[in-house]
Amino acid sequence: MAISYKDSGVDVERGYEAVRLMKEHVKSTYTAGVLGDLGSFGGFFEMPKIKHPVLVAGTDGVGTKLKYAIIADKHDTIGIDAVAMCVNDIVCQGAKPLFFLDYFATGSLSPEKVATVVSGIAKGCKQAGAALIGGETAEMPGFYPAGDYDIAGFAVGVVDRKKIINGSDIKKGDVLIGLKSSGVHSNGYSLVRKLFGEDIEKLKTYDEQLGSTPINVLLEPTRIYVNSILALIEKVKVKGIAHITGGGFIENIPRIFPVGIGCEINVSSYEVPAVFKIMQERAGISDEQMYNTFNMGIGMVVCVREADVDAAMKQLEYTGEECVVIGRTVKGSGVKLI
Repeated sequence: MAISYKDSGVDVERGYEAVRLMKEHVKSTYTAGVLGDLGSFGGFFEMPKIKHPVLVAGTDGVGTKLKYAIIADKHDTIGIDAVAMCVNDIVCQGAKPLFFLDYFATGSLSPEKVATVVSGIAKGCKQAGAALIGGETAEMPGFYPAGDYDIAGFAVGVVDRKKIINGSDIKKGDVLIGLKSSGVHSNGYSLVRKLFGEDIEKLKTYDEQLGSTPINVLLEPTRIYVNSILALIEKVKVKGIAHITGGGFIENIPRIFPVGIGCEINVSSYEVPAVFKIMQERAGISDEQMYNTFNMGIGMVVCVREADVDAAMKQLEYTGEECVVIGRTVKGSGVKLI
């Protein structure tokens, strides 16, 4: 008796249908640099004319935030998170995102579901000015539980070598400006799920403290800061940029400092969003543990000279960012919460 690939759990016709459904979303992201069309073995992108171009690449996933998208059966925004986690990283070096590739894996392919996820990826790419030039859709029967899937992404950007931002000239007395987050973003969800649980009825119940339902707050997509940051570095000398992801303030901000420099963060400089206060109360953990796990309402931190603070704040607000001075650099190392 013959056993086909379909008999083993992989239906190539579903794969063809998924590609057909996602094509419109993919093409909507195309920029002037895109060469060719969807369906080639590789994506083509023509480099912009820069005197000394340096490519900057980043890859990431969205972690267990995916679990909430799956149990809520809401798949249209999780792709934004996948893009954000990659492009927010590479813009920290001053790089303009050029293109993005995605990876989607599942046990049994639903063309409609993958197309919905890709619609979010396309939306994120458009927010970042990046073209979605390719990806991989993998059907892996027996590997993922029914209904589950995973996504990851890969972004490439470019920066002129002389304009690379690496924090090397950060000195004592420089100022740290925080750009507010849209919520929890895409880190710490293994703890989030322990604190909020996975009962969809409870997650869909309005919470007075949150001013919303937990599921809406927890699925709010990660803010993409690319356009605001690129506009800022054209106006102001930015010394360093930190994307506040896994590890929170404690791990990420020191990554941009040269040896001998640390910082002090004033935790009273802004109002921490309710979702973090609720989680801290439920978990019974210290401020330091919270700031070493979550973004605490600040998704990106930029370091500038004190003389440039007003100009930087004005420019960031002009591009739609809510921002606040959260601290200063000092001699030493690490992050001190005050």
